Amino acid sequence: MPLSAGDTIPNVTLKTNGPDGPEDIATGELFAGKRVVLFAVPGAFTPGCSNTHMPGFVVKADEVLARGVDTLACLSVNDAFVMGAWQKDQNAQAILMLADGNADFTRAAGLENDRSSAGMGLRSLRYALIADDGVVQYIGVDTERGVVDKSSVDAVLANL
Repeated sequence: MPLSAGDTIPNVTLKTNGPDGPEDIATGELFAGKRVVLFAVPGAFTPGCSNTHMPGFVVKADEVLARGVDTLACLSVNDAFVMGAWQKDQNAQAILMLADGNADFTRAAGLENDRSSAGMGLRSLRYALIADDGVVQYIGVDTERGVVDKSSVDAVLANL
């Protein structure tokens, strides 16, 4: 069953690219006592993610954070090195990049998308969520390929 409003964020360990390489980051700690906006993409450096989804959050990061958000994060089923490189490429320093390399969070959230037929393996659906103290307040999932609508920065801002 996919994650929905009122659900608690699954507690799994993700990776982020720290100054000395990949570092563990537990979602339980990341979300505890904070207001977090998390958006997920099917893949770093993919056209829709790089040209449409991420740029909206980069441009409006200050506006999102100004609305009482403690952390703005991006998740993808990629490794921490790829997420770090994508962060630099996108000038996304205000965004915490989360690598879900084994799709542990993605599967626990019920938001996986099997793209094996395209040679991409298991990926995340495109979505954005707002959570307060680990409880989902809003989640917008885009199920049509190439469409960034319910998961856009504007959808998030409308729900903050």
